[in-house]
Amino acid sequence: MLRRSLLLSWKLIILASVLSACGGAGRAINNDTDNYKKVTLSLRHTQIKETNRIRLRILEDVLAKTESENDWITFKLEGIDEIVNRDTKLKQEMVVGNPPDIFEVFGGADLQLYVKAGRMLDLTDILQELDLVDKFESLEEFIIDGRIYGIPHGGYSEGIFYNKLIFNKLGLDIPRTWDELLDAAEKLKAAGYTPFGLAAKDAWVAGMIWNVIMERHVGIEAFYGLVTGETKWTDPAFIRGFQAYAELIEREAFTKEALSLTYADQGTQLAYGKAAMVYTGSWDAHYFATSHSHVTREGIGFFLFPSIPGGEGDQQSINASFSNGVGFSSQLSEDQIEAVKLFIANYFTEDIQKRALQEGKLLPSFKLEDMSGVTPLMNEILTEMSNASGNWPAYDAIVQPVVGAQIGISLQELIGGVSSPEKVARDIQEVQDRANAALNQFTLESGPSPNIE
Repeated sequence: MLRRSLLLSWKLIILASVLSACGGAGRAINNDTDNYKKVTLSLRHTQIKETNRIRLRILEDVLAKTESENDWITFKLEGIDEIVNRDTKLKQEMVVGNPPDIFEVFGGADLQLYVKAGRMLDLTDILQELDLVDKFESLEEFIIDGRIYGIPHGGYSEGIFYNKLIFNKLGLDIPRTWDELLDAAEKLKAAGYTPFGLAAKDAWVAGMIWNVIMERHVGIEAFYGLVTGETKWTDPAFIRGFQAYAELIEREAFTKEALSLTYADQGTQLAYGKAAMVYTGSWDAHYFATSHSHVTREGIGFFLFPSIPGGEGDQQSINASFSNGVGFSSQLSEDQIEAVKLFIANYFTEDIQKRALQEGKLLPSFKLEDMSGVTPLMNEILTEMSNASGNWPAYDAIVQPVVGAQIGISLQELIGGVSSPEKVARDIQEVQDRANAALNQFTLESGPSPNIE
């Protein structure tokens, strides 16, 4: 179901040798300013980190172009931390019905709640009018009941970034099985290195490597079954997944002070040679490829998480998806919607997608053939993606947000040694049961849910 055109497209991308410059995003829009009143659109973004400065500049260029071509449009920018936006501010705004006009939104489970509450603008007709629907790798995580409610501005993949210099120094090969990974971790520890850099003060960070371990054990369809009740966190396969994660903790494969470190500290452990590996997403490739550290740009590599023999999941698959996107308020006026069309037409083009890839190291959500200017590290990521047997979205795009929050808390408890695999499974299942019941009771007629979480 999930493993559709993404990997095939990456294979074509890697093999492509013909450069193209297609520009444009479909048919032109009527820019007759006499037809519209002056409008202002609030736009919230999360590109506030130093490593995201280039991506913000690209967005600002698009806004400036749209305003210069249409003097009746004004954009009002607001930058905010991604976690604050997703977990707190946007949820609160959705409850009372006053989100920004344009905002970054996470597809999947988050979006389903907002659509049910009637807060999201239906973009289906707009994307068809602009001839954009078929240009994307996948719109799957933004489609609810056959309608499109968001637009992915880029893709991501997760895997293991590693220090090639350390691996070469110790004569280590890339581990392709769970046992090989454990063996490599022991050798790295013996040589004085932290096997996996981890900064788990932000709970979601601890969930990344846990997610792939669990997928290897249970398979992605089991995650979907949690929401319908067909599977439970307390099932034997899920317990084995928690136990495997706990094994890495017991073997001291993670940074000892992980619970006191913020996400920003995780990448520096790899970049400065303290940790030999970090499991994270392609969004960190820009930092690893450009940081002024003790590791050269060519000193960081990328590989898929190893297979786990006996696991029920796809052992050669990758967590890769298009969950991060742009949404629009359902409360927009007709003139604001016309302005939104112009913004979309300028933002979702092949030229902008190429800039985001080449300058911002963001995997394109468009089906691109011209991949010139890609850094060696990004090329490794794309190659590993093309060699993967399938792809699947992160757990927090599947289970309800409140369940995702409990997963983070439970993993921190495992890392801190104050809980067990069996107990965290029970704790998460209790929250899952309540979330499933609430979702089943919720209807559009009841208005916005009092617990959009």
